[in-house]
Amino acid sequence: MTTEESILNKIQILITNHFQTPEMAFNFFDEDNDQKLTKAETVKLLKDAEISGFIRGIVSSKLIEGYDKNGDELIDWEEFKTAISKIKKSDS
Repeated sequence: MTTEESILNKIQILITNHFQTPEMAFNFFDEDNDQKLTKAETVKLLKDAEISGFIRGIVSSKLIEGYDKNGDELIDWEEFKTAISKIKKSDS
C-alpha cells in the first residue's frame, strides 16, 4: 500500500466510522459553512483521521493540489466526492 493509499484509507475509516454519509463528513469539517474546505479544515480532517502531525501540513497541501480542479486552493463538495470515489475504487 502506497502512502497515498494509506492516507486515503485512514480518511475512509474516519468517514465510515463517524459519519452516516461522506456529505455529513464534508459538512462537519466545513467549519465556516462556505461549502469549501480550507487548508486548516483539511488539516483538522487529517488530524481526526489520525494522520501524523509531522506530515499533516504537507499531506493537506498535496490533497488540495491533487483534487482542487478549479484552482481556488480549496476543496469543494464536487472535488471532495472525487477524492471519496478514488478511495472506493482503491478498495475494489
